Formats: sequence, C-alpha cells, structure tokens
Amino acid sequence: MKTEYTYAVARIKARETALLTQQDIDRLMACRTPEECLRVLADRGWNAGAAADAESVLSAETEKTWALMRELTSDLSAFDVLLYPTDYNNLKAAVKCVVTGAAPHGVFLPGGTVPTETLLAAAESHDFSGLPAAMAEAGKRAAQMLLQTRDGQLCDVILDRACLTEILAAGKRSRNPLIEAYAAFKVATTDIKIAFRAVKTGKARPFLEESLAPCDTLDVAALTEAALISEDTLFAYLSRTRYDGAVDALKAGASAFEKWCDDRQTALIRSEARSDYFTVAPLLAYVLARQNEIATVKIILSGKQNGLPDEKIRARLRAF
Repeated sequence: MKTEYTYAVARIKARETALLTQQDIDRLMACRTPEECLRVLADRGWNAGAAADAESVLSAETEKTWALMRELTSDLSAFDVLLYPTDYNNLKAAVKCVVTGAAPHGVFLPGGTVPTETLLAAAESHDFSGLPAAMAEAGKRAAQMLLQTRDGQLCDVILDRACLTEILAAGKRSRNPLIEAYAAFKVATTDIKIAFRAVKTGKARPFLEESLAPCDTLDVAALTEAALISEDTLFAYLSRTRYDGAVDALKAGASAFEKWCDDRQTALIRSEARSDYFTVAPLLAYVLARQNEIATVKIILSGKQNGLPDEKIRARLRAF
C-alpha cells in the first residue's frame, strides 16, 4: 500500500535536519582531545550519560537509531541487508566459543535478526535447524569444518560468504530499488576486497572459490582469474567494470578503499531515496546516514586519541 510509510517518512525527513553537518565535523576537528569532542557532541544531543566514554556514546547513538526504526515500523525485515552482518558475526562467535571452549563474554554484537541466545544454543547442541534455512546450513558446515580442521579462517570464510549471499537475496526480495542497489554494491565491493587481499597474500583458487559470493554486477569467475594472475591484472579487470573508481582507492591502501566504498554508498543513497515518500527506502537511507556519521565521529575520536595530525584524520573522513 503506497501510504504505508507516509507518516514514517515524514518523521524521518524531520529527523534528517538533526544529522551532523560539515560545520559540526569542522568543530570536532578543531578540538584538541576526545573529551573536547564529546562535549561538542553532547551539545548536539549525543550523550550517553554523565561520565560517558566514546564507546558508550557511539553505542547509544546506534541504539537510538534502531529504537526509532522500531517505533516507526513493526516490520524490520526491510533492514535485513543491514542486520545480517551482525547475525553472522554472532554466529561465528557462538561456533568458535563452543568449539574452543571459550566463555561467550563480550563476543556478541547487539542487534541482528536472531537472538544471540538462539545462536549459542544452536552451536552448543550442534543443532542449527531452529535458525533460518540459509543460516542453519552455513552454521552447521562452519561448525563441522572447525571441529575437523581447527581452521578459524575457514570457519570465517564459510559464514562470510553465506552472509553476502543472504544480503543479495534480501535485496532482491525487497523489490525496492534502493535496497537492491545497496545489497548489490555491498556484495560487489566485499568481493573486490577479498580478491585484492587474496592477491596480496598469494591465496590459491580454492580460497577464492570458497570466499567470493555470487554477484550480479561483477563477473566473479573473471574476478577470480584476474586475482590468480597479478595485482595489475586485477586492476585491469576492475577498470572495465562499473567499479573502476576502486582501482585508485585500492592502490592508495585499505583505508582509502573503505572510504571510497562509503562515499559511493552515500552517493547511491542520496540518488535513490531523495524523492521517495511512499516506501521504506528513506528509513533505510536514514539508518545508513546515521551509520556514516557515527563512523566519521569514531574516526575523529580515534585520531584525537592517538595524536594523529589533522590532515591524516581528514583524509579518512567520509563524505557528508
């Protein structure tokens, strides 16, 4: 129904005026210490209580964002593309804790579509049938491989690929142009990152075939072949795709590539959700915008904490 999100979108459009601006970022950059930054943020409503540290402030802002989404809509399935990484991170943690006998303290991320207690119970009982089908299959396989090989990286690869596959599937299920475009972009850029790291570390074909997820906007077979030859061959392949801008970013380093991804994502969101008042797209766009500003603040706080020069901090900041 077209009017389903009209009220929610109106609320979001009003909330967007409270997002940090470039002027706010400049004020944060002018601060000398993280403590000064937190005081500036408190003036903008970022406050987790009286003696709050940076981590608790950032966590509180994340929770505020999701609390607003829960208030605006009872169906969060449209956000699965954003929540699956949390699920699969927590599934990794549950499987590894059970197999290694480590205590599951401080290893789970908040949020996700599946309660952490459910994931941990599945790993402990070696019965993953209570999880969503794709997650159950991946969890069972990852646990078996970790028990047999004690190879933590292989466990990660299995679950990371399953996560990407689920993100792409969720995007297609949504039938929403923004969600589909975001999911395709997320999977493609993650595949690029995997291929680039594989070249750098000399990974063989089995690793790439196990790691790279199916993707609609990249030829994964061609990406694999290029990564098996050389870095230059990989760059030559990417230069012939819609991700040609990634080449210069990759050459500049991992941080530059992450920034390129986030900036392209921001541009995508703005182009797709700008005039949409009738679907969930503006809500998803708002969550991504909040994640972007939280990531930007985290970069500034970390830079100030470690005494980095302002020019190095600014080089890592995301587009607003």
